[in-house]
Amino acid sequence: MLTKGDDFPLHQTCEPVAFAGTDRNFYDRYFFNGYSPDGSVFFAGAMGFYPQLGIVDAAFCVLVDGVQHNLRASRRSTGERLDLGVGPIAISIDAPLERVTLSIAPNDGPLAAEITFAGRHFPIEEPRFTRRNGTRLFMDYTRMTQNGRWAGWLSVDGQRIDVGAGWTGTRDRSWGIRPVGAAEPQPPPQGNFNQFFWLWTPCNFDHASLFFHSNDDGEGTPWNRRAVIVGDAGENGGGETHFDAAAFALDWQAGSRRIAAQRTELGGGRSLTLSPTGPVFAMSGLGYTHPVWGHGFDHGPDLAVAHDSMAEAERGWGNPLAMHIQALVTADLVDGATTHRGIGVLEQLFVGPHVPTGLTGLLDPAR
Repeated sequence: MLTKGDDFPLHQTCEPVAFAGTDRNFYDRYFFNGYSPDGSVFFAGAMGFYPQLGIVDAAFCVLVDGVQHNLRASRRSTGERLDLGVGPIAISIDAPLERVTLSIAPNDGPLAAEITFAGRHFPIEEPRFTRRNGTRLFMDYTRMTQNGRWAGWLSVDGQRIDVGAGWTGTRDRSWGIRPVGAAEPQPPPQGNFNQFFWLWTPCNFDHASLFFHSNDDGEGTPWNRRAVIVGDAGENGGGETHFDAAAFALDWQAGSRRIAAQRTELGGGRSLTLSPTGPVFAMSGLGYTHPVWGHGFDHGPDLAVAHDSMAEAERGWGNPLAMHIQALVTADLVDGATTHRGIGVLEQLFVGPHVPTGLTGLLDPAR
C-alpha cells in the first residue's frame, strides 16, 4: 500500500510507511497543552495514529470558568499517515520541530480554535521508555518534548478568547508501543497492570524551560527519569543542563492520591517547588483511560464525533475519569541565591504502591 509518506525519507522497515512493524499496539501520537498567563484558561489537544488497528483519533478540550469542555473524533484509516485531520480537528506542521498549528473547525459542539505553537527550543529527547509485564512487552516508545508559546484564538460557546502574549504550554510527540485499542482477551498471567507511578512536570520560566519526569516501580526505584533545563533558542545556543541525580518529595492532599506540593532537588544548587493552583484537567478528555473513547477504539466505518463536559465536582478525586490528571502549578526554581517564578503543569497517574511516598494498595488514598 503506497501513500504520500513513501515519497519522503521516513521508512523505518522494509515495508511501505503505512505498515508499522509487527506489534498491534504500535502508535504515533501528538499531544499539546496551553494556558493563559493567569491560569484562568487551560486547553489540551491530541491526535493518535494506530496503523495496525486502522484507526486515527483526536481530541480537543478547553477548561474555562470551572468547566472542562471535551471534543472527540475518530475515523478509520486509509493508511495515509500524512492526513493529519480527524473530522473538525486538524494539525498542520508549519515548520518541523519548530512551529505547529492546531485547528478546530466549527462543529455541532461548543469548541472552535485556530492556534499556533512556536517552540522555545529544540525538542528534548527523553530516555526510551521500555517496560515489560512478565514476558509481555507493555510499553516501548520514544518521546520528544518541547515548550513553546501560543498565538491565535479559541472559541467556547461562541465566546472568542484571544491567545497571545504570555500564553505558553508544552507539546510532545511519542511513537512506539503502548496498550491501545480493545483490551486483549488473554493478558499475561503474571505482571498485570497493578502498579504504575508517573510524574511529569514541564514548566515555563521567562529565561528557560524545565522538564522533570519519573516512572517508578513500587519500591520507588525509577525505571525512567529525566531532569533538564534548556534555554530558549538563540540564548546560550539553547543549551541543555542535565541533572543525573534529581530526587523528589511529595505532600498529599488529604484523602486522595493528588499532590498538594512537590519538591525536587535537581543538584548543583538548584531546586524546584511546584504548588498546584488549579485548574485540574482530566486526561480522560483526551481519551486516556476513557472506557468509550480510549485510544485506538473502533467507532465504526463512519466518522464519529462526540462532545461532553465535566464540571469541577466531576473532576474530583474518586471519579475514575479523573484519576489521570494535569494540574496547573506555580513553579519556583531556586538557582543559588536567585528564585525564578514560572508556570507549568503537574501530570500525575498513580496506581498501586509507592513506598517512598506512602502509597499502598491499588488506589488507597495516600497516608
